[in-house]
Amino acid sequence: MSRFLNVLRSWLVMVSVIAAGNTLQSFRDHSFLSEKLYTSTPGLVNGLQARTFGIWTLLSSVIRCLCAIDIRNKTLYYITLFTFFMALVHFLSEVYIYHTAALTIGVMAPLMVSSFSILGMLIGLQYLEVEALSQNKKKN
Repeated sequence: MSRFLNVLRSWLVMVSVIAAGNTLQSFRDHSFLSEKLYTSTPGLVNGLQARTFGIWTLLSSVIRCLCAIDIRNKTLYYITLFTFFMALVHFLSEVYIYHTAALTIGVMAPLMVSSFSILGMLIGLQYLEVEALSQNKKKN
């Protein structure tokens, strides 16, 4: 396996662990979301919304961790890539469409993580294709 794919796997595990921590925080105290993410409209954040956000984050965390374990699984790889696109679109829409979030560090961090992850995973696709081609050549 290439060095880049190993770095990508480590990145996915790190992002997954951080997301799991955010999940716990969402369940423990919903003010976390109004203080860090949805700072423009903190009154809209309630326990139900925080738990829903927590479940969504937990699902993303599990998918990303599974992809790190089995990075050659193309279906799982594309689903993982899609989770990062969903996060990017979600936070951008909260800032620019719904105006429920401001560009604070709490929002910029997930925007940067999702953007870097999308870029890394798109590059990783190239490495996976090269790896698959070299495996096919060895078989023939």
